[in-house]
Amino acid sequence: MHLAEALVRSNHNITIVDPHEELLKMMESHSDLMTITGDSTSTAVLQRANVKKADLMIAVLHDEHINLLTGIIAKKLGAKKVIARVNTMENLSPEVWRMYQDLGIDGLLSPEDIAAQEIISLLKKNASSETYDFAGGNLQLFMVKLEPEAEILGKTVDEVIDQYEHIEFRIAAIHRRQSTFVPVADMVYVVTKPHAIKDIIKLSGKKQINVHNVMIVGGGRVGRITAKRLEHDLNIKILEIDKERCMDLTNYLSEALVVNADARNLDLLEDEGIKDMDAFIAVTDNTETNILTCLQAKSFGVKKTIALVENIDYIDISQNIGIDSIINKKLIAASYMVKYTLGAKVSTLKSLSGIDADIVEFQVRAGSAVTRKTIGQLAMPLDAVICGITRDGESFIANDDFQIEADDQVVVLALPAGIPAVERLFH
Repeated sequence: MHLAEALVRSNHNITIVDPHEELLKMMESHSDLMTITGDSTSTAVLQRANVKKADLMIAVLHDEHINLLTGIIAKKLGAKKVIARVNTMENLSPEVWRMYQDLGIDGLLSPEDIAAQEIISLLKKNASSETYDFAGGNLQLFMVKLEPEAEILGKTVDEVIDQYEHIEFRIAAIHRRQSTFVPVADMVYVVTKPHAIKDIIKLSGKKQINVHNVMIVGGGRVGRITAKRLEHDLNIKILEIDKERCMDLTNYLSEALVVNADARNLDLLEDEGIKDMDAFIAVTDNTETNILTCLQAKSFGVKKTIALVENIDYIDISQNIGIDSIINKKLIAASYMVKYTLGAKVSTLKSLSGIDADIVEFQVRAGSAVTRKTIGQLAMPLDAVICGITRDGESFIANDDFQIEADDQVVVLALPAGIPAVERLFH
C-alpha cells in the first residue's frame, strides 16, 4: 500500500493485483489506482491487468515463492522490468541471483537484509541518527540531532557556512518539530566527505561512542541477520520471547548468546545486564514493543538505541521522545523500487525516515540540462538541493559556481513533489 501510494503521488499509472477484495476496496477509496482481485500467479489475472504493457512489475507479497513465480510469468507475458521480494538469504547469493536473472527477474529485494545492513552502519557511525554512503563512500549523508551544547545553535545557515568554511560539508535539510510537552532540537541532514565527519559531529555536540556490547530484542529475520553479521566482531545478546525460535537461533548463531525472555520485563532486562550495554536494538514484529523497550534501555543509560518502527505515523514521535535511530521496512522497500521508475539514470535512491524526502544519486547524461549551466543558474525546484558531485573518483561539495559535466555522479536531496522536476534536469 505504501509503495503504491508513493508511486501514485509521482504520477504513475498503478494497477494492483491482490487476492483480498476488502483491502483493494479500501485502497481504491483512498487512491487513484486500478485494482484487480485475484491470484498473481494466474496468467489470466495478469493478462487482465494488462501486464504486457507494464514498464515495471513489482511482486511484494509476504510469500517469496509467489513473488518469484509471479515475476517469471509476468516477464514471459511482456513486462519490461520485474522485481520480486524475497525472504531467505540464500536467494540473494550470487549463484542463485544469476539463475533468477536467467529466468527474467531484474531485481531481488529483501527489506530485512537491507534493514540489517542499515543497523550495522548506524552502529559504526553511532553519533548519527541516519546515515548513507554515496559514490562508493566518497560522499556521505548523515543526520544529527543537535545537542544543547552544539556550537552551531543560534546561528543562521549562512553564518555556519561562513564560520566553518574550512570544513567540507553542505547542509541539505533541517527538520524542526515543536511540541508544548517535548521541546525538540533541530535534526540536520548533512552531506560531506568522510574526512570531515569528525568535525561535523563535534559541531553538533554529539559524541562517537565505542560499541562492544549489544543487546538485540527480537529474533525474527531482521534480528537474526543482524546478529549473524555482528557476532564475530561484537558481544551480542539476543532476547526472544518464543522458545522454538530461540532453539532455531541457537543452532544458527555460533557466538551470540540467545536468551528466551520477554524484554518488556524491567527486572529481567536488569538481570541480563542492560546497564552494561553500549547499544540496544529492538526489532520485534510489534512497533509498540520496540519503542517501549528502547525507552526502557535509555532509562538504564544505554547510549545508542535503534527501533524497527513499521507504522510510518510513529516515526516522528519515536525520534522526538528520545529514540536515536528508526528503521522502517516500507521506506527501505520504496527506496529500492522507486529508482526503477525514474527516466534519468539513477545509481541509488534512499527514502529518508526522519523526513518525508528522498536522496537520489544521478548519473549525468551528455547533453542533459544540468550540464548547460552552473548549479546556481539551474532552475532547481524550491524543494530540492544539489548536495555533492563525484567525478573520476574525486568528490566535491556542491556550490553555486560548480559546473556539472557528463558522467558525473550527483547527489540530490528532494521532497517527493520535487523529484519529477529534478529528474527532467538530468534526463
